[in-house]
Amino acid sequence: MPQNAAAARGIVSELLAERFGAAVAQWPAHVVDDMLLVTSELVTNAFRHGGRLTSFETEVSGDGLRITVGDASTERPAESPDVGPEVRAGAARIGGYGWPLVRLLAEGVSISPVPGGKRITVLMALPAHP
Repeated sequence: MPQNAAAARGIVSELLAERFGAAVAQWPAHVVDDMLLVTSELVTNAFRHGGRLTSFETEVSGDGLRITVGDASTERPAESPDVGPEVRAGAARIGGYGWPLVRLLAEGVSISPVPGGKRITVLMALPAHP
C-alpha cells in the first residue's frame, strides 16, 4: 500500500512500464501525465478527506487502466461547482479542483460503499495500439 501520492504514482508508472515497455514513450505525453495526476488526486483525497487510504489497486485491461482507491469515509466526494471565469481570473479559492479534474480526465468513475468506508474506481483510457 502506498504511503503517499508519490509512491502511488510510482506504482502506476511501474505497471505501465512492465505492461507496455518502451511503447509508453511513444504515447502522447498527456496520457501518462493524466494517469499520474488522477492517481495523485485520488490518493491525496483519501488521506485528506477520507481519513486514510485503506486500499489501492491498479490493473490494465482491455478497457484501459483501472485505479481503485479505498478510504475510511462513507461520504461521497463533494461535487464542486464548475470553475467559473472569476476563479480563473485570480479570485481567492483554495482546493476543490481535484475531484472535478478526476471526473474530467477519466473515462469512467464509480463510487462503491464498503464496510467502514468507500472505494472509488476510475477508468483511464489507453492509447490505441497499432
